[in-house]
Amino acid sequence: MACDLMLIAYDGSENAKRAVEYAGRFLSATKAVVLTAWEPMVRQAARVSGLSGVMQPEWVGDDEIEDIAYVDAKHINAEGVRLAKLSGLNAEARTAECTSTIWNAIVDVADELDVDIIVAGTRGATGMRALLHSSVAEAVLKHCHRPILLVPPPGKPPADHEH
Repeated sequence: MACDLMLIAYDGSENAKRAVEYAGRFLSATKAVVLTAWEPMVRQAARVSGLSGVMQPEWVGDDEIEDIAYVDAKHINAEGVRLAKLSGLNAEARTAECTSTIWNAIVDVADELDVDIIVAGTRGATGMRALLHSSVAEAVLKHCHRPILLVPPPGKPPADHEH
């Protein structure tokens, strides 16, 4: 399948790497945008502690200090772009700050760029760095109304049977 613009959701997990590989193997696009969504540390801390509407603490400096989560997202995103290029895609970097949910950030960027297809892995890493839990992939599928290539984790290899 050939398209003008593809969006690859990338979080650095093994399943995200697999999704990039499959995108390069099965799809061709004039351009592939590798997207890493990130959530500011202040919001992560508020979510973990169960608080909502928390203001930025005073000990965090002004805008000159980059958010650790943003710096991390840029590094993860650069890896995704490198893998996409190795897979033969004309890739460019994109990060998006999550203002509500990760799936919302993915859908918003897809709509903003008017992409032809979204590529995503399912059941990514667990914990705060996870991008694509199956629920995120399902929400993107439900809310996006664009073609989506969902790449599941590899299946278990068949058991060797002795003859």
